[in-house]
Amino acid sequence: MKISATSEHKPVVVSENYDRVDGRHARNTDVQALSLGLTRESDHKKAAITAKVWKSAGENGASQPEELPLHRVLDLSLLLCRSLAHFHDAYRYEHFYDPQKPVIDRIALQGDALNVAICTDNESLHEDIKQFSQILSDDGELIGERLRSLAKVLRDMGY
Repeated sequence: MKISATSEHKPVVVSENYDRVDGRHARNTDVQALSLGLTRESDHKKAAITAKVWKSAGENGASQPEELPLHRVLDLSLLLCRSLAHFHDAYRYEHFYDPQKPVIDRIALQGDALNVAICTDNESLHEDIKQFSQILSDDGELIGERLRSLAKVLRDMGY
C-alpha cells in the first residue's frame, strides 16, 4: 500500500508492509500500514505528531474509529522509538534522512520484519520532515519522561 499525504495527516515515517506482521492477523488483515506524521491541532492551529493506522477501504470507504489490539500498540511504539533514534542524529543529513537509504530499520517480527522508513511518497516531505524533527525536539522533555517511565516498567518486568 502506498501511503499518501492528506490534509489531516502528512506521513513522515512509515511501515508500509504492516500487513505481513500484524500479529495473529498477519497476511490476513485489513491494516496495511502504520505511520507517524504531522496533523494540525484544531484548537491550536499548530502541527502535532500523530500515529495513524492505515486500513484498506471498507465497503463504504469511510474510516472509522478503531480499538487497537495490544500488539498493534506495541508495534506503533516500536515505530516511534526507532523514529526517535533516527531523528536524534538526523541533523547529519541535508534533508534529515539519506535519500539513497530511506529505510531506517527492519525490526524482525514473526518471520518477517516491520519496516521503518521515511515516506518518500510525501510530496512535501522536505518541509514536513523539518517540522517533524523540530516538534520532536520541542517535545523532547515530554517524550523523554514517558520513555524513561516505560523503560523502568519494562526493566521491573524483567525485559
